[in-house]
Amino acid sequence: MIASSPSNHPLGDVSNFTRTGKPLDTACARLKSAGLRITRPRIAIIEALIRRDNPVSIEQLHQDLADDACDLVTIYRCLAVFTELGLVRRCFFHNGTGLYEINLNDSRHHHIVCKTCGKVERIDASFTENTERILCERGYEQVTHLVEFFGVCPDCQKKASATRPLSSLITP
Repeated sequence: MIASSPSNHPLGDVSNFTRTGKPLDTACARLKSAGLRITRPRIAIIEALIRRDNPVSIEQLHQDLADDACDLVTIYRCLAVFTELGLVRRCFFHNGTGLYEINLNDSRHHHIVCKTCGKVERIDASFTENTERILCERGYEQVTHLVEFFGVCPDCQKKASATRPLSSLITP
């Protein structure tokens, strides 16, 4: 068997990653520029995050991966590194669960989460960027924030009003 070195490994050639514009190539280029190796578990995790449209828990991510792709500990470790690099964004939702989403273009946004069905929608983050700028002008450094909104989505409101008895609509 021929040993695989960084130069002959099939995943080691990242010379064309940034040229293709594909999400996986962009992610691999960011890993490589941070001095990290491109490994099969890392690629599997990144691909699973790219396939997801919304933030995902570590357990959901583990279920999305093939049984032999990597173990739960590897996912925890990789997500910690990816979060530190800014490749992945960590969100905290309704029950305090940490969820993760891919962050390839450094777009800043927040979420609104339906308290009834759990549906997640993105919200523009422009209002918080202004607050961060003001705090930096006041002399603060390394300003960050966590903002998530919770409510009941229009679909759940319709379902609730359709099942609500007429007597609850009448006020004495």
